[in-house]
Amino acid sequence: MAETSQQHAIDTMFLEERTYPPPEDFAAGANAQAGIYDIPFEQFWEQEGRERITWFEPFTDLYEWEPPYAKWYLGGKLNVCFNCVDRHVEAGDGGVVAYHWEGEPEGDARAITYADLQQDVVRFANALKKLGVQKGTPVGIYMGMVPELPVAMLACTRLGAPHTVVFGGFSADSLSGRMNDMKCEVLITQDEAWRRGSKVGLKKIADEAMADAPGVQSCVVLRRTGSDTPMQEGRDHWWHDLVGDVSDDPQSCPCEPMDSEDLLFLMYTSGTTAKPKGIIHTTAGYLVGTSTTHNYIFDLKQDEDVYWCAADIGWITGHSYIVYGPLCNRTTSVLYEGTPDFPDKDRWWSIVEKYKVTILYTAPTAIRSHMKWGPEYAQQHDLSSLRLLGSVGEPINPEAWIWYREHIGSDRTPIVDTWWQTETGMVLITPLPGVTTLKPGSATQPFPGVVPAVYDEQGNEVGPGGGGYLVLKRPWPAMLRGIFGDDQRYRDTYWSKYEDIYLAGDGARIDQDGDYWLLGRIDDVMNVSGHRISTIEVESALVDHQEVAEAAVCSRADSVTGEAIVAYVTLKGGGEGSIEKLEELRNHVSQKIGPIAKPANIVFTPELPKTRSGKIMRRLLRDVANDRKLGDTTTLADPTVVDEIAKRASDEKAQEAEA
Repeated sequence: MAETSQQHAIDTMFLEERTYPPPEDFAAGANAQAGIYDIPFEQFWEQEGRERITWFEPFTDLYEWEPPYAKWYLGGKLNVCFNCVDRHVEAGDGGVVAYHWEGEPEGDARAITYADLQQDVVRFANALKKLGVQKGTPVGIYMGMVPELPVAMLACTRLGAPHTVVFGGFSADSLSGRMNDMKCEVLITQDEAWRRGSKVGLKKIADEAMADAPGVQSCVVLRRTGSDTPMQEGRDHWWHDLVGDVSDDPQSCPCEPMDSEDLLFLMYTSGTTAKPKGIIHTTAGYLVGTSTTHNYIFDLKQDEDVYWCAADIGWITGHSYIVYGPLCNRTTSVLYEGTPDFPDKDRWWSIVEKYKVTILYTAPTAIRSHMKWGPEYAQQHDLSSLRLLGSVGEPINPEAWIWYREHIGSDRTPIVDTWWQTETGMVLITPLPGVTTLKPGSATQPFPGVVPAVYDEQGNEVGPGGGGYLVLKRPWPAMLRGIFGDDQRYRDTYWSKYEDIYLAGDGARIDQDGDYWLLGRIDDVMNVSGHRISTIEVESALVDHQEVAEAAVCSRADSVTGEAIVAYVTLKGGGEGSIEKLEELRNHVSQKIGPIAKPANIVFTPELPKTRSGKIMRRLLRDVANDRKLGDTTTLADPTVVDEIAKRASDEKAQEAEA
């Protein structure tokens, strides 16, 4: 058991000791070699900036740092669309496939080359110009995972129009709030989206949103399902009508030269208040940061790899590692419209087999869902093409990491467990495959040039073994440039706890080898009898049990211990819980961590409440645990799950009272 100390912001007790050195054959040909960590910070980012992207005018200064604001690649002029599309076609690579698109209905598929992408983007950019879109016009995008979503984003960047993509699972209120905050003048959406065989009326939701967003003057609607769709005369335009009579010649719509620090997009993320934060990402630093990390972390081989980031473009992962980073690197990617379990739970693995995917990047929640369903679905398909696996979105439990490696990676592929945020724009802590010795559950080392640390409450660095607050001590190219329209909130949220130091909002610890272990959001730390215990450690201990597929942990108020630990557990194969199983799991946690971490309550449930992007909504679980009125459930994939959990929790409390 790791030592604990009162000075630590978070006590850490879960110990994982398995290690996986890089395979020799992988290491020999890896894009990143050990010497990459020895390149001086300024030299590394200057070299990447000059060599990885194409400039209309070269930058004169690498960066400027006036806390809490940074500027990168000052004096340079460039265009993101040119870097992601046009330059590849001009280099003779127009025939390379940019996206293998797989629709949710089986058989609905398209291969889109870089030449196709250029034509589609130019046509749509010319269509947007007809609606008055030009450099600086803010555009909202509300779509599913169709190829026209990256086309819309790239058309905006071609014109120099900043965009905000709103995830297709969000409500009308969420959409209108974001469009009003950015002052969007145009909205791009679609008639409907496919979801598990059903149609979701995106245009219907968009109509509700536009009723509360009077600044939106034009709405472009893509026909996806062909269902009847109300169109408002003068405001609404069908995509196919707009592009029907415009040129696809790149010269008809040249790429707008943009300053390095011009606004590229806003990505809204939730905060402690009801109002989402519009995270500002600008042009050059973001593109260099995402393309550089994409190259080294995923060991991308342009003419050999088929890369699949199984996230949604509506989130930052999709922006950075489905659209901008991969396209800048002339990657061949897979783009999938649907869910992992439609029409059956082997859909992902059939896609890997069909396109011979070599690199797969997904979230721990998705991995744990596949664990729950069982390895037999993966075993039905040939996954031998896979050579690298990745994890993103939240800390991964060691057992989920092992399952991912064994059943998806045939116990041979490296796994890059990446830590980053909407705010960071690019991956900051990660293994480099071929260089790093891997540890299940650890994000291992900072990316070259990144300087994180773990601080206690007073701002002292916490030594090996102790937990605390993850901070960043040096700027990086893709970092946020503030919160849109709210300088004070930016300063208060990220820079007020420690002077000129970025507070990530996550807990972490550093082990004796200097490797980083993420402990989840600071908000998810529980204070039990004076011990500050992270939810991720207790969840990892539970998932370590051979019968547990998923676990989510939160706290409830307790008159004796201050807070008590409540665990929500899903068993493999849909198994039912029992009093005996409850005690077995409590003792298992005690054995793995210590008696202090024993859950006071365990609620067995067939499903956990998740957003449509797969994140567990621990906030709602805290509401259930504390008998509070449930908060907003509109973003849940299945809102009925919480009611079922609440009923089970109530039944178990009644049984305990009887006992």
